[in-house]
Amino acid sequence: MSEVDITPVPMPAKRRVAQLVMLALAVVIVMAAYANVGLAMDGQIPAGMLTYGLSLGGLMLAAYLVLAKFAPWADPLILPLVTVVNGIGLVMIYRLENAPMDGASATSQIIMTGVGVVLFAVTLVVLRDHRTLQRLTYTAGLIGVVLLISPLTPGLGQERNGARIWIGFGAATIQPAEFAKIALVIFFAGYLVAKRDVLALAGRRLLFIDLPRARDLGPVLITWAVAIGVLVLQKDLGSSLLLFGGFVVMLYIATQRTSWVLIGILLFVGGAFIAGQIFSHVGDRFDVWLDPGSQEYYDRPFGGSYQIMQGLFGLGAGRILGTGLGQGHPELIPLAFSDFIFNATGEELGLTGLMAILMIYALIVERGLRTALAARDPYSKLLAGGLSFILAWQVFIIVGGVTNLIPLTGLVTPFMSQGGSALLANWILIALLVRTSDAARRPPPQAIQNEGLTQVFQR
Repeated sequence: MSEVDITPVPMPAKRRVAQLVMLALAVVIVMAAYANVGLAMDGQIPAGMLTYGLSLGGLMLAAYLVLAKFAPWADPLILPLVTVVNGIGLVMIYRLENAPMDGASATSQIIMTGVGVVLFAVTLVVLRDHRTLQRLTYTAGLIGVVLLISPLTPGLGQERNGARIWIGFGAATIQPAEFAKIALVIFFAGYLVAKRDVLALAGRRLLFIDLPRARDLGPVLITWAVAIGVLVLQKDLGSSLLLFGGFVVMLYIATQRTSWVLIGILLFVGGAFIAGQIFSHVGDRFDVWLDPGSQEYYDRPFGGSYQIMQGLFGLGAGRILGTGLGQGHPELIPLAFSDFIFNATGEELGLTGLMAILMIYALIVERGLRTALAARDPYSKLLAGGLSFILAWQVFIIVGGVTNLIPLTGLVTPFMSQGGSALLANWILIALLVRTSDAARRPPPQAIQNEGLTQVFQR
């Protein structure tokens, strides 16, 4: 692995100012939403608006300064875009807290956002060259698997809402699968870079598809077995989908073979169907998905369709333009501040607001994929592509679940939902994406020198 010059080279002043302006605009949008909530609910601007505004603005300014110092050539759009979705989530949690709704806490969310920004900064400061992670490929894989299965540990794991995806330390709990996804992406990237030539070899041809050789199916079968095990033992469809989908897509990026995607889809759908026939808790989840309006499922005290139907009613009430911030009844949706914050937002901002939020997510993913295309080495391409896809895949899984497009899972909407584990893990994910972006966008030393000479002559 060749060495890369990682000496921080300042970004041109115009670009730095443009990034700072976009970041300020993101904070202004969030504060305007805060004011809107207060005016709609109480007829006056919220008393704590200045505190929340200064807190969010100060955190993002600190993130910007770290970014400008340690990753000056990183994509300038990523941080402002993340700030918007994180801030809109904070506004919705504040609105639900004042509905009132038990469990919603904007103060807790702004604190966890602060911790997330600290982890973002620490990652950028400590990890000066993301390619050093390639040396930790198998260590990352081991950490990822341990984190993924840790909720099964007796006395440590906790079951909530029918899924065993939490571990507890006294009063504190974390969802380790959120951190496992990052470790596993690092592992997949390193492993596939080393094995991609072998995995790209074709075996027999079936119709218009070149199938891989049977001896090369081992990695896919092992990952599939782990994913099905998570689905069956932890009752966690979300992490199962996230794990297996992420591996299959990164395998496709590495080999450019469509056959791996088709094999992956057939394996997961077939495995989930068989598991649904054998294990009742898996089958029940699919039954509720297929017929959420059934009175039998709606009245079920645990694992029924009441939650999903209330979420759908909320989306219906919002229609195209929404009821307006602070003017709906999202508190009628169970867990509106976490699992169903997308529905709560849809009720008050309508389909138009949801499309805007999904477009912001799409832009974050697009910037990540652009980084993957611009990367100069295979590992960086796979790492950036994998991180971007995992974020997009998680958004699809949770949005698909709460709109009943796919069975409901235990995942939450990235950056918006209240919850420390997901928020912290996603800020680390963004830091890794930013670090990769900085390396990909950094001009060669000669180009930097020429640009500096041009600026001197212009003066």
